[in-house]
Amino acid sequence: MMLKKLINYLISKKFLFNLVAIVLVYTVGIWALKAYLNSKTHFAEKIEVPNLIGDNQNNIAEKLENAHLTFEVLDSIYDPAKVEGTILEQDPLATESTGIYVKENRMIRIRVSKRTQLVEMPDLVDKSQRFAESILINRNFRYKLEYQPSSEAHGAVIEQLYKGKSISPKTKLPIGSRITLIVGRDETGVNLVLPNLYGLTLEEAKSRVKNMGSMEFLPVCPDCITSADSSMARVVSQSPEFSEGGLISSGTTISVYATKNFSE
Repeated sequence: MMLKKLINYLISKKFLFNLVAIVLVYTVGIWALKAYLNSKTHFAEKIEVPNLIGDNQNNIAEKLENAHLTFEVLDSIYDPAKVEGTILEQDPLATESTGIYVKENRMIRIRVSKRTQLVEMPDLVDKSQRFAESILINRNFRYKLEYQPSSEAHGAVIEQLYKGKSISPKTKLPIGSRITLIVGRDETGVNLVLPNLYGLTLEEAKSRVKNMGSMEFLPVCPDCITSADSSMARVVSQSPEFSEGGLISSGTTISVYATKNFSE
């Protein structure tokens, strides 16, 4: 009796209607879900990744927009040999080299070149000249040396300068900047060859003494009234007196006597 009722229900219009409705809803739902997922995931879509290496980041926006791709700069790499903004790396790589395609709106991540890099200035004061030079070389700084008389800091850095001004440690400077190191030099007791200043103008004599280093120059010219007199005056004697092969200690004052009425 129950079996007969079940068979009658299964062949009834009501059951068949409900069954068709369920199958239809299921079929339409699966189709709609698949269409939605295909739309969202861009299923079966293949976009070729262009080769950006060597291009400039300022020139790739249109190329990527036409391919429905975007890009992001991850960071910059110091490379003074290339124009700033040159693309050095990209991810993913170009399809031509990998055979891999991407989907619409894929982000291409790039690394570009820069021509300036900031480097931290070290503290070199009181360090030995040789140590200071090695540190600057390791940090890709250029440098020049200047010497200053000092018996206490002989061979050590007294001051560090950048563009003529004292530079504090940890200050960030462009790589390749020129640093001036003021190095102490104990010149006490160093013997130098005594120059012959006879017949030189006062300016010439002063320049020669100055080029010797830590020497003092004292000019005397009783008949020099005007600047024109001084420019004409020539040395007729000096103290210490010149002698061939004579030596003089550094730091000594060289006095000269000059006259504008010089004659051989």
